[in-house]
Amino acid sequence: MRHNKKRGMKLGTDASHTKAMKKSLVLALLQNDRIKTLDSRAKAIRGDVDKVITWAKKGDLHSRRLAIAKVGDKEVVREVFEKAAQGMWADRNGGYTRIMKLGPRKGDCAEVVVMELVTEPVQSKTKAAKVTKVEEAPVEEPKAEETAE
Repeated sequence: MRHNKKRGMKLGTDASHTKAMKKSLVLALLQNDRIKTLDSRAKAIRGDVDKVITWAKKGDLHSRRLAIAKVGDKEVVREVFEKAAQGMWADRNGGYTRIMKLGPRKGDCAEVVVMELVTEPVQSKTKAAKVTKVEEAPVEEPKAEETAE
């Protein structure tokens, strides 16, 4: 039975410790724009960070209060909302974080990653393909003159 079970990964701890750890990691990521953590923890907080940034893009009072409850620090939430108001993620519809693998940790061989906020603008796939493709000047072929008289 699933009594008193919540969704999400447990991360090897009880529910209250998992909640506190995720809140701390989200706060650290939003403060520093980049953190070094374990792969499973990074994947667990990716959704929470995306929610906070989506609320920041919305920008109303209810969204701000939800973000303060999720992050736990009013100043960090204020900074994120200011970045969103300046248009940092205006052209991006999700995918605000990037996870890059560093390799296994020496002691227990746990996968260590660097998680960072994405700041560069998004490029569409068609534009990216056109930029990488070298355009050549069109070659004009001589037209055959009609000599039928």
